[in-house]
Amino acid sequence: MASSVEHRTINVNGINIHVAIKGPVNAPVILFIHGFPQLWYSWRHQIEALSSLGYRAVAPDLRGYGDTDAPADVTSYTVLHVVGDLIGLLDVVAPNQESVFVVGHDWGALIAWHLSLFRPDRVKALVNLSVLFNPRNPSRKVIATLKAVYGDDYYVNRFQEPGEIEAEFAEIGTEKVLKEFLTYRTPAPLFLPKGQGFNGKPLDTPVVLPSWLSEEDVKYYTSKFEQKGFTGGLNYYRNLDRNWELTAPWTGAQIKVPVKFIVGDQDLTYNSPGAKDYIAKGGFKRDVPFLRDLVVMEGVGHFINEEKPEEISKHIYDFFQKYSSLAWFPSCCIC
Repeated sequence: MASSVEHRTINVNGINIHVAIKGPVNAPVILFIHGFPQLWYSWRHQIEALSSLGYRAVAPDLRGYGDTDAPADVTSYTVLHVVGDLIGLLDVVAPNQESVFVVGHDWGALIAWHLSLFRPDRVKALVNLSVLFNPRNPSRKVIATLKAVYGDDYYVNRFQEPGEIEAEFAEIGTEKVLKEFLTYRTPAPLFLPKGQGFNGKPLDTPVVLPSWLSEEDVKYYTSKFEQKGFTGGLNYYRNLDRNWELTAPWTGAQIKVPVKFIVGDQDLTYNSPGAKDYIAKGGFKRDVPFLRDLVVMEGVGHFINEEKPEEISKHIYDFFQKYSSLAWFPSCCIC
């Protein structure tokens, strides 16, 4: 599949962005937004499936990742920067489409929420995976709250000091770090104590790959992260408080695009404090009033689009078909 994907480098918003594209030139665009620690490659299954059904799949490496530029300044990784990158990218790859379909996962979901918040005119419909919309709390900064709830060893808190976790990851080794992240499926918070492995495991604990993640997949990820390093991706976490400051004008604003949300019941995000209540007690629907579908997949972890690629592709297709012109679609379906 990878060999049939078109790879382009597009200069927008002051940086060069690598983007993978597949599908009919004038077809409705689906913008796929990856998370940490991933790349455009995490959407390989969905790119193949959705492009074969008449969509044009567009999957960039976000700034700081893969073959996209990585600005040196930590402050260059706010949600405003990244959403700006995506708007600029859409202006080039979909110049004749006022709005496009969007799919996000992990940090990509967070970026997709903000894309929908800032520029709902550019989003036809959204399928978000794993990460719920997190409305801005004007009275609580993010990192101080996370430290109060989880302590200093919580992974987001351990990511805050530039260079510190990068040095630890270098000692562990890029491939081992990626395997630890990509195979994490404990429905509980992730802690990274200094000098220890994930959640305090011995550093030499072997990692067994699940059936959905091959050594070839890991090698691709490893090759790109060895070239680029983890700093770009970590800088997204280092801007959580800055994002909180910059998004003050959107306090109380709702997500006003059609949304389908999908999460695995073994996902650490779904099992984080307050998440299930936010869904069950109406907070999610209040903040995302055009939430059309909510799917909780049993026995599925965080990296849901790779673990259950066929099911996720079908969910995406079924939802976006409701908002598409039937003239675009060939006489086939995902079965």
